[in-house]
Amino acid sequence: MAVNRNIFTYTPESRGRAALLFLLFLLAIYEFISAGFNAFAIVCLIPIFVLYVIATFRWKMFTFWLLMGVNYFVQWKNFPSIGLPTSALNELLEIVLIALAIIDVKEAKFERTANIMLVMLLSWAAFCTLEVFNDSCNLGIQVGAWYTGARMMAFQLLYAFFVYILYITTPKRLIKYLVVWGSLSLFASFWVWKQKNIGFTDAENSWLQTVGYRTHIINGGTLIRYFSVFNDAATFGINMAATAVAFLIFGITNKIKKIKYFCLIAGAASFWATFPSGTRTSIFCFFAGIMLYIVLSKSVKIATSVSIAFVLFVFMLAFTDIGNGNQQIRRMRSAFNKDDASANVRDINKAEIKKYLVDAPWGIGVGIGYDNVPANNKYRRLSTIPPDSEYVFIWVHTGIIGITFFLITTAIMLITACWTVFFKIKSPTLRGIGSGLCCAFIAIQLGGYANQVLMQFPNCLLFYGGLSLVFALPHFEDEWNEYEKEQLAIQAEKERIKLEKKRAKRV
Repeated sequence: MAVNRNIFTYTPESRGRAALLFLLFLLAIYEFISAGFNAFAIVCLIPIFVLYVIATFRWKMFTFWLLMGVNYFVQWKNFPSIGLPTSALNELLEIVLIALAIIDVKEAKFERTANIMLVMLLSWAAFCTLEVFNDSCNLGIQVGAWYTGARMMAFQLLYAFFVYILYITTPKRLIKYLVVWGSLSLFASFWVWKQKNIGFTDAENSWLQTVGYRTHIINGGTLIRYFSVFNDAATFGINMAATAVAFLIFGITNKIKKIKYFCLIAGAASFWATFPSGTRTSIFCFFAGIMLYIVLSKSVKIATSVSIAFVLFVFMLAFTDIGNGNQQIRRMRSAFNKDDASANVRDINKAEIKKYLVDAPWGIGVGIGYDNVPANNKYRRLSTIPPDSEYVFIWVHTGIIGITFFLITTAIMLITACWTVFFKIKSPTLRGIGSGLCCAFIAIQLGGYANQVLMQFPNCLLFYGGLSLVFALPHFEDEWNEYEKEQLAIQAEKERIKLEKKRAKRV
């Protein structure tokens, strides 16, 4: 009887929700019968969407952490297909976050967005917007194609800037972000270990044996370039190199031991993961980040030790045979070979591209490519040559004017961020975080010079968003000092208690 009373007591209070769910169930069945499985699935997702909206307004950071996960795994071969373009879910979450900040404008830190990075990104977005009028291929104004290209080439940079600078506003959020990023990189490192030692999933193996066969199974089939949860090995290797630079610097400079050790482990794992990728550019990306840190460290002791380790590692790869028994190390060592065949092919492609672009100083147009350039068009060949690198891709689509403008805006952003780290941040730990973000940015830019990885997921959000954080750090440095002082006090107390327990055992 007691059970029955509980049931009848519950039903009247939940009558509205039960009726709504029943109607949704009937609608789902109707859509399945009349329109098929896709419509059925959409109706079934409505409750999840409602729960997401509730969670978004109740917990402001929920969508941000969801974005971090989606951005990192959206290119994973095992990521479930949602029937939308790869970038759609990522972009939707970014727009939702910006909209939420505008709605809650009184609490949002919009004043922190007033910096040189925003000016440069807006300038680049304005240039790409003007490219809608570029008709070098005599195809007329292609608004749809232009918007598709401009979203990836310019607008997503702005999204990354706003999302990071508006939501990572306190020391606790900053540390939580580093932990989330580090955890994602650790998973990527684990997954590449799993691919190498246990094997690929069916989806990964299917891609490797078809689309990725030519570029990922090399040396006569004796060497596989592993790609972990990323789109390809180049994106994976360069991301891991830039991540390794950042986290090793975070670890070296952090005073809170649990954060220090976590960052060092994440950095070491990320550095190891560059080798299974077989992406030789990643070595130079790592070197570039370390060289910049030597300048930014403001510490003779750190600069000396890092320089010595850096020189020894370069010497080992370039002038010795240490580790040559490992195929991945041999692959990385070939990066120092000036007669490398793949580098020569890229030089040949660039020379051919240059000939075509003499008559197209604004490029062939943003969003214009193989799909929309007719076979008899003068620039048809240009649209089919593999760009090999992000910089060459920008050069092809925006011309010498566009790539020059992009390089200038990028250099100004990086130099200003480094200036902020060097002169505006006083805390050594916070300066270390800023340095790591700057060094990761230059590492990924070098990767973009050699491979088409700069605008790929998850690189754009991680590294452009990360650079925007450098400009936000001075705004909460006082809060950081208080937070660090509190954490160090807790750390000291734990060490004191631990020491007392050891002494008690001896007695």
